[in-house]
Amino acid sequence: MKKLLVTGSSGLIGSEVCGYFASQEWEIHGVDNNQRAVFFGAQGDTRWNQERLQKTLPAFIHHELDIRDRPGVLELIHQLKPDAIVHTAAQPSHDRAAAIPFDDFDTNAVGTLNLLEATRQACPESPFVHMSTNKVYGDRPNTIPLKELETRWDYDDPNYEQGIAETFSIDQSKHSLFGASKVAADVIVQEYGRYFDMPTCCLRGGCLTGPNHSGVELHGFLSYLVKCNLEGKEYKIFGYKGKQVRDNIHSLDVARFIHAFIDAPRMAEVYNLGGGKSNSCSILEAFKLAEKFSGKPMQYTYVADNRIGDHICYYSNLTKMRTHYPVWDITISLEETIQQIVQSWQQRIATSKTLVTSL
Repeated sequence: MKKLLVTGSSGLIGSEVCGYFASQEWEIHGVDNNQRAVFFGAQGDTRWNQERLQKTLPAFIHHELDIRDRPGVLELIHQLKPDAIVHTAAQPSHDRAAAIPFDDFDTNAVGTLNLLEATRQACPESPFVHMSTNKVYGDRPNTIPLKELETRWDYDDPNYEQGIAETFSIDQSKHSLFGASKVAADVIVQEYGRYFDMPTCCLRGGCLTGPNHSGVELHGFLSYLVKCNLEGKEYKIFGYKGKQVRDNIHSLDVARFIHAFIDAPRMAEVYNLGGGKSNSCSILEAFKLAEKFSGKPMQYTYVADNRIGDHICYYSNLTKMRTHYPVWDITISLEETIQQIVQSWQQRIATSKTLVTSL
């Protein structure tokens, strides 16, 4: 049985990858220490997801390990010699990074280096998939001419009709400290591929989402928006009239692309991983979809100041992904994704109320 090592295994993408590859009869080794709860408090806790994996996946083995623990990472990977590594662990928030710059960089950049060097020493032939982010482009996407439509911004340049491609520059832009730490990780993953001839790739994700996301205000756009809607909480729009656009990709489609890469790995590749133009929406448009499936009105306020380094409009050009891996494409629409998120939060909220009542 092949062995897969997944960091951040209790998170959205990590847990989806665990479940998907378990269904493909891989032995799954998950690395997580619930650091999300440290970064975001109780609302970011992912122990529930770890417990779900341990209960539902017989081939899942949990390792309580912080990727900043270099000796621990080296020991684990030397011991396992996994057939593939999927690295999803990260400090994922712009705003939080500014408050904890050392934790952010040590997790995102140094933690990635720890994993890469351990992989080079123990199993350099094993594909290494790194979950990067479109924030490596900083705020440079905001230099593209835009047009304002009724409910969204969109590109007003035919060169970006299908979105932003991997050739887009990451230089001369404001990234936020989070974006900078992810740039460092992104570049070192590429360099290990080129310099040491290792099969690596960086997946520059847009809004990665799905029903198992523990969305919070600082990270997890759609999940947090739906949670606010269902609980009747106020959602804050930060700037751009609420017309800022993101492309959204379901975590299952992310796992499916990772599988395609592992089956036919390439060296030091970079892919813009998102839902593409057809799965894009603005905040205002997301409100309408959440209301459609929940039956509840959205409560929100508007803050004129946008977040530092935030994109006004971003959606991924998927041409390179589809060309390199024609067996892959988006299979879950934006509407279906939001419907699943609504149903998941409804179940979690109901379960939480039941637990409180029984105490």
